[in-house]
Amino acid sequence: MKALITGASSGIGRDMARYLASLNYDLIIVARREDRLNELKNELKNVNVKCISADLSNEDEVKNLYEITKDENIDMLINNAGFGLAGEFVKTDLDMEMKMVDTNVKALHILTKLFLKDFVERDSGIILNVASSASFMSGPLLSTYYATKNYVLRLSEAIYEELRQKKSKVSISVLCPGPVNTEFNDVANVKFALDGLPSEYVAKLGVDKALKGKLIIIPGAIIKLGIFFRRFVSEKFLLKISYRIQKKKN
Repeated sequence: MKALITGASSGIGRDMARYLASLNYDLIIVARREDRLNELKNELKNVNVKCISADLSNEDEVKNLYEITKDENIDMLINNAGFGLAGEFVKTDLDMEMKMVDTNVKALHILTKLFLKDFVERDSGIILNVASSASFMSGPLLSTYYATKNYVLRLSEAIYEELRQKKSKVSISVLCPGPVNTEFNDVANVKFALDGLPSEYVAKLGVDKALKGKLIIIPGAIIKLGIFFRRFVSEKFLLKISYRIQKKKN
């Protein structure tokens, strides 16, 4: 068995690589930071690990990643690469936002589509897209990040139903964690209002549930309750709450 993981140099992606290696999956790990990838490869000596340095905000590099891995007989694709950016929409840097959209949305869309075609043709394969609890609502002061994660969730859900209607053996799952103890808050320049879950726990849960074919994977009881109760209040009220939460983070 073999898995390809983007954003594997740190956080959830790195811990997914570690966990899959413990399940004897050979790995193709992808990230910008080649030194971090090599460190992880040296750690995972029990399986074959291939490192690919790529900037997934660049469409050509995303398509090249597919071209150089499409014949690797990949069983599981994990689209984990992504980042956030905090601040008022009128003040955040446009170039950085476009890079975020390219990474969080465009790269994931391209890789999902290209590998899904191969998976459907052979009628096997698993795709795990990493989204966020942000996927279920709007996020004032983190507006673009929330919007990208909404895209990931809705795209994954739609693909899931298309596969189900065809009775395909290919599965797609979407992981929607709340705060996780990773480098995300440093990159996004925020501080979580809630204590983050351990990255190792989220990574293991995501992989285990994806292997079982679960569509939406939500780690943590508090986040599950929050998502459940959101349906009972108005969108405007949710926006006020979301704004206050994000303001505390900043």
